[in-house]
Amino acid sequence: MTLLLEQERRLICRFGRKLIEDRLIRGTSGNLSLLDRLTGLVAISPSGLDYLKMTPDDIVVVDLDGRVQDGTRKPSSELPLHRVLYQNRADIAAVVHTHSTFSTVLSCLGWDLPAVHYMLTPAGENVRCSRYATFGSAALAENALEAMTDRHAVLLANHGLVAAGPDLAAAYATAAETEFCAELYWRSRCVGQPNILDHTEMEKMAILFKSYGQK
Repeated sequence: MTLLLEQERRLICRFGRKLIEDRLIRGTSGNLSLLDRLTGLVAISPSGLDYLKMTPDDIVVVDLDGRVQDGTRKPSSELPLHRVLYQNRADIAAVVHTHSTFSTVLSCLGWDLPAVHYMLTPAGENVRCSRYATFGSAALAENALEAMTDRHAVLLANHGLVAAGPDLAAAYATAAETEFCAELYWRSRCVGQPNILDHTEMEKMAILFKSYGQK
């Protein structure tokens, strides 16, 4: 029997395991989703399941109103966050939410992440920290959307990191590079005042990144 959004479900399982392997989450924290804009359906990781044991059958398919269309599991508690981003950002078709250590440290301090390294470019000129709200709430989703204006990542205050992109590989890469830059920023702040790339340089990086890598 063919699963609804079977390819998307398999990708979520694959990248969910990578979250554990790359130490971007611990236990069952964090979540991922993929939007199929042709059908308006979202495949999202289930709430509280071990990523290393997760199978495509465990992934939940919902519509953009949050109604379950396929799957027997309870969807991630952060479904409102994923829905708000998809409903308001036409450039986003994948979302990755992590509790990665250094991004979460900055979020607990209420700090934005400045351009300490050019690899922050896929996320944006900087990564803002949103206003605090309870996990899984509509307020958290709206605060994240606001702080993520013109960006592809946001720090959730006292919570973690959200990264997004046109596909799951891009969203995952943005999450990983943002965490790398968060660690650089924290470690450099421990011994001095890091040099921050200015607006002009980050604009140049944005242009260069468009032709970076293989087509």
